[in-house]
Amino acid sequence: MNAPTLIQIIGASLFAIAVLHTFSTRFFEHLAHTRPRHAGIWHLLGEVEVVFGFWAMVLMLFMFAVSGRQEAIGYLESRNFTEPMFVFAIMVIAGTRPILQFAGSAVRLVARLLPLPRAMALYFLVLALVPLLGSFITEPAAMTLAALMLRDTLFSRQVSEKLKYATIGVLFVNVSIGGTLTPFAAPPVLMVAAKWNWDIGFMIATFGWKAAIAVVINAGAAMLLFRRELGHMADAPHGAASNVPLPMILAHLAFLLLVVVFAHHSPMFMGVFLFFLGFATAYQRHQDALILREALLVAFFLAGLVVLGGLQQWWLEPVLMSMDANAVFFGATALTAITDNAALTYLGSLVEGLSPEFKAALVAGAVTGGGLTLIANAPNPAGAAILKEKFADNTIRPLGLLLAALPPTLVAALALRLL
Repeated sequence: MNAPTLIQIIGASLFAIAVLHTFSTRFFEHLAHTRPRHAGIWHLLGEVEVVFGFWAMVLMLFMFAVSGRQEAIGYLESRNFTEPMFVFAIMVIAGTRPILQFAGSAVRLVARLLPLPRAMALYFLVLALVPLLGSFITEPAAMTLAALMLRDTLFSRQVSEKLKYATIGVLFVNVSIGGTLTPFAAPPVLMVAAKWNWDIGFMIATFGWKAAIAVVINAGAAMLLFRRELGHMADAPHGAASNVPLPMILAHLAFLLLVVVFAHHSPMFMGVFLFFLGFATAYQRHQDALILREALLVAFFLAGLVVLGGLQQWWLEPVLMSMDANAVFFGATALTAITDNAALTYLGSLVEGLSPEFKAALVAGAVTGGGLTLIANAPNPAGAAILKEKFADNTIRPLGLLLAALPPTLVAALALRLL
């Protein structure tokens, strides 16, 4: 392996600092209260969604200073920002009143068919059915829907911190593995599916049915464990507005479908999104406030991850390629906690001659570890941005998330590796 360049070393160092920063946001919030003169900048640095974007800007300043203007601009223009733009667009559309009403009605309809108390059935379906739908509407859309439904039902009243963390731990893990029924919905699968010729039949046979079992077990276990705190989920959603006419719901579903269909072509889906913004403005009486701020923060987070992640190949690839199929599964699960899982599978796609077992183990490990941290899976920041205001100090503690996600991650590992 060639010796890393100065920029690669700086990039790896800043990436490590950014990871540590995500675990230190409460420190910056504390500074905002103890040093009010500069409270604004401390509050800014205390926003998890700002972390990677901030350190990506620091990287670009180093690159300008060390390599010059042309090199820095060339590197930035070589990055693919389609995923951050897509997550931004899909979050905003999926978070509209018509889409939420449609999803909520569908979940409540299915809940009536389950032989469970209604509140328990609703909780189970939000954590099981919605993540599995992510295989068709994409994981960011599923995460947005599930998080908004939880915010307006379960989290609309005071519940224990244990329930809050257990819920997001299961949600993040289930969304990560629930997108493996198809080859286009989960970012780590999308990175390799075309090159490795994985179609929907292969995905269901290799990953999908196993993931579905783990999703059901995780959601069912959380439901049973916290069943005494779920009663108010059967109440009408907090702040429920007037019903949206069916034509308006169909129009929003059409916008959502078009963005999903053109998910890999940013000029197309951004054009659809801009038209959607005009349409939503024309029919404001059928809208709540669009979640533009939350979506922009998540897009900034992911864009920073794209910029910083582009300089990590020099150390990540040798680590992955030194493992056999069993080791790469557990290695990818662990590495996913400190880097985006799509980055891991993308690096694997660059290597020729990998065995089918190695490829499957790499992807299985990447999706298994996708709920351990905010940076492990692209949709996680979307869920965190929507739900963090319901947590103490408006912060989802990284260690709390890690501990909450470990049990469902273990279930996912057993399902995807042993079944």
